[in-house]
Amino acid sequence: MLIVHVFAHVKADAVEAFRAVTIENARKSVQEAGVARFDVIQQQDDAARFVLVEVYRTAEDPARHKETTHYQRWRDTVAEMMAEPRSSIKYNNVFPGEQGWG
Repeated sequence: MLIVHVFAHVKADAVEAFRAVTIENARKSVQEAGVARFDVIQQQDDAARFVLVEVYRTAEDPARHKETTHYQRWRDTVAEMMAEPRSSIKYNNVFPGEQGWG
């Protein structure tokens, strides 16, 4: 399992548009065989900050995800919405075990 937290800080006037296109990307992403979860969370005290919690079954699955039409459409659509470049941190799964991710 590979867990990636993607940190996105969007422009204030783009929050709702970012949220909508990101939810659409997440809905399609969870249909990919290599994606165990794809959560979109929004910071409570700063609505312009989001974290995407992406859980992949193998180390190769993020690259497969980036080849999908829905990811590429999302990436291109949100590019101008960013207040700063996205960043990410990769994590290894500790608990629950792989069976706990469904």
